Amino acid sequence: MDTEKEKKTDKAVFVSILRPGTDELLFNEYMDELEFLAETAGLEANGRFVQKIEKPNQNTYIGSGKIKELAEYIKIEEISAVIFDDELSGSQLRNLEKELECRILDRTNLILDIFAQRAKTAYAKTQVELAQYQYLLPRLTRMWTHLERQRGGIGMRGPGESQLETDRRIILDKIARLKDQLKKIDRQMISQRSNRGSLVRVALVGYTNVGKSTIMNLLAKTDVFAENKLFATLDTTVRKVVVENIPFLLSDTVGFIRKLPTQLVESFKSTLDEVRESDVLIHVVDISHPNFEEMMHVVNQTLQEIGCSEKPVFLVFNKIDLYQGDIQTLRETWMAKIHTPSLFISAKEKINIDKLRKDLYNIVAEVQAGRYPFGNFLW
Repeated sequence: MDTEKEKKTDKAVFVSILRPGTDELLFNEYMDELEFLAETAGLEANGRFVQKIEKPNQNTYIGSGKIKELAEYIKIEEISAVIFDDELSGSQLRNLEKELECRILDRTNLILDIFAQRAKTAYAKTQVELAQYQYLLPRLTRMWTHLERQRGGIGMRGPGESQLETDRRIILDKIARLKDQLKKIDRQMISQRSNRGSLVRVALVGYTNVGKSTIMNLLAKTDVFAENKLFATLDTTVRKVVVENIPFLLSDTVGFIRKLPTQLVESFKSTLDEVRESDVLIHVVDISHPNFEEMMHVVNQTLQEIGCSEKPVFLVFNKIDLYQGDIQTLRETWMAKIHTPSLFISAKEKINIDKLRKDLYNIVAEVQAGRYPFGNFLW
């Protein structure tokens, strides 16, 4: 018997509300992204439920009629998890679990779970664990097993859950301890960054899954993990790159996403410090994605939130090999629309990579010339 064929993937159904005036095409893009997140976490997408209402129900997010419809579907289709596109409160989570008798996840919990799966180094694992506890703390009323007892499955990975009587002190103590651990590592990383000397720093930024790691591999001739899944890279990778006669440091950072949990932004502070301390940002955009402009907006908004909106930016439109329209018309449209240096490439097919290196050389040379006007710099 083939045990692999017998192994069943947990099925998930997706729920959201459609508010009056919402762009339905954009709304469907958001739901597609939620499904992609679930698939990245190892779940199988199995249906969507959308309710058109003014605002979420305070107790159950969706109305009683939709809950009944959803409950019937869960039983018939043997659904393992119900995933909501918004962050749910502790009472909403508890009430929904009671009504649907199924595992309930919100968008934040799903993203945290993916980060828990993807974290490989002790540093990334500590960052994710801190974010998970910060997410759990205001939702303690939902928990029904002791904190030390682990539960399996998507959305249950990591810190586990606790009964109210185990006290908030357990989680607060763990949060304090994890923050102390991160402070120690942060100090080490600050020291490492200060020891890199005076080389120009360039950081790759962008929405998740736009091809930053593939570009990193091409430019640095290294082997950073790259995969067509969300958040393939969590740990910042820094490599020394030499283009012609100019060396610089290139870093590949964690991808941004719509509604990136605030807990992750806080716990990944040092990872984002690579972006804050860079001289130039290469904003990589997946030009083949129908909603790439919204993705650009999310990245720009996140950069503003972490204090990097004033840094010089080089826009790299990636995946032109997958773009369905006329790339020349698009190029002309964007050149007239923006005042930021830009380039259209395909990292996978190695289209315009030599031009990318040449443009990077000019950008880094300009930064170095501004820093060392008389050419007295050490390599």
